[in-house]
Amino acid sequence: MALHSAIKGKLISVIGDEDTCVGFLLGGIGEINKNRHPNFMVVDKNTAVSEIEDCFKRFLKRDDIDIILINQTYAELIRHIIDAHTSPVPAVLEIPSKDHPYDASKDSILRRARGMFNPEDLVR
Repeated sequence: MALHSAIKGKLISVIGDEDTCVGFLLGGIGEINKNRHPNFMVVDKNTAVSEIEDCFKRFLKRDDIDIILINQTYAELIRHIIDAHTSPVPAVLEIPSKDHPYDASKDSILRRARGMFNPEDLVR
């Protein structure tokens, strides 16, 4: 199935809590590549930060992934790795979870985008 998806396009990966991952999996994003590695990681209270870091780095290296969705709560734990990733692909998008709302001030991509534009340029 992963080979079929690679022909059609690139994948979205998810690093999140169980509710987030289940929601996206029910939406059809779940894939396992030829090496039997899934494109998602369910994080719980027993998951070590090093496991999240390793999974994120694996997703960055995979050529079949173009977007990495990560709960902002877990993105905060690996902020140094996310901030070091400057390539546009795969794009890293921080998303809220059921228990933690989105905080735009913590989003590294939004901070970078704000630095690219002068607010007065956007007002017509």
